[in-house]
Amino acid sequence: MTTAFDPAAYGRGIADIYDVTVGNLPTEATVEQLCLLAEGGPVLEFGIGTGRLAVPMAERGHQVAGIDGSPEMVEILREKPGGENIPVTVGDFSATRVEGEYALVALTTNTIYALPTQAAQVACFRNAAAHLRPGGRFVVEAWVPDPGAFRRGSALRLLSLSEDVVLAEAARISPAEQLMATTKVRLTAGGVRLLPANHRYAWPAELDLMAQLAGMEREHRWADWTRSPFTDDSTNHVSVYRLPG
Repeated sequence: MTTAFDPAAYGRGIADIYDVTVGNLPTEATVEQLCLLAEGGPVLEFGIGTGRLAVPMAERGHQVAGIDGSPEMVEILREKPGGENIPVTVGDFSATRVEGEYALVALTTNTIYALPTQAAQVACFRNAAAHLRPGGRFVVEAWVPDPGAFRRGSALRLLSLSEDVVLAEAARISPAEQLMATTKVRLTAGGVRLLPANHRYAWPAELDLMAQLAGMEREHRWADWTRSPFTDDSTNHVSVYRLPG
């Protein structure tokens, strides 16, 4: 399952329909919480993509910058009203540095799992800490791994169904390596689109250790962007880490 890591690959395959595929995500609630966590300070988004979160944050008056591996995604961001004013660096957010100190570094929508190895994810946490001012926060949103959902290493599930679009996902898991390969199948009247992605998933406690290695402490863990309590039954988490100030 291991392939050479190309930070631009995901965006290259999905950029033109990305905003449509994430239309059901809780964007408003996410932006609200990110703004609260930033406390009026500047925000750096790892994996800024098409600006789903960055543009509305900027509209609220926040200074926002981003790093993304996909020139195609960034090009779509530039076409949005206000998007042309958001500074974005194209590169691997686990290693790319930009100028400035930030009150908040955000890494949402499971994007931490796009990094292919534990070492790359540890480097990402360290890179986030290096961009934070004292007392700044790093927030990570991710799903909770569930290997039990797979039968003989594979799974097939229906993600959404409407009169116009059917979205399904086929997945293959390697628990020994904590790797998962997925291909979303999007069916519309216009045809079929295959949207592949590779994931190196991590447990919440493993992410906590990565934060400690980067000199940060966990401040919060919620089940979602409305700050619901994280419990044994939670399938997602929003984890907030803070750099001592």
